[in-house]
Amino acid sequence: MTMALYVRELKHAEEQQLRQWLDGDDPDLRHRARVILLSSEGYRVPEIGPMVNAHPTNLRKWIHRFNQRGLRGLISARSGGPPPRFTTAQRGQIVELALSSPRDLGLSFSRWTLHKLAEQCVKRGIVDSISHEYVRQILLAADADYRHPTRRNGHAGGRSTLGAGSRAIRSEPIRTPRAAAAERVREARFSTGTD
Repeated sequence: MTMALYVRELKHAEEQQLRQWLDGDDPDLRHRARVILLSSEGYRVPEIGPMVNAHPTNLRKWIHRFNQRGLRGLISARSGGPPPRFTTAQRGQIVELALSSPRDLGLSFSRWTLHKLAEQCVKRGIVDSISHEYVRQILLAADADYRHPTRRNGHAGGRSTLGAGSRAIRSEPIRTPRAAAAERVREARFSTGTD
């Protein structure tokens, strides 16, 4: 039979920091703080698991780390994964290109497609290579509407008054088919008085 694992006695400053993390924005730190605080209150790992929806092995890992390294043991370094593909400056240039009129740039078409944007990003030396899907993701993250190149910041025509490097703001949010269907259902409920 194995011995029950508990967190060591908390110092006052550690408990305060854990409680701050419990109310913080980082979901990983919130989770770990809750695990440590529950253990300090006398809950065993098998009892904590269902409370925080985590596997006992994972809970033991965080309790061991805290016992060995204190609060620093709960803070994870960035885990692997590829580095970001494009710099902030490159992303900004892609957005600026998407918000410009193709005709104003001497091109033979008047509306951008994601494929044409990707092609022009490479031709203009903004990036070495990029897929149309990655262009879409960059524009979505920047809330930029490439389909209406003269609309900037909710206004038609002219240059953006926000200045270089600023985020262009879409006049209306992207509406997916699912969001449109949900809105129709809400409108139908509202008009019939059901809720």
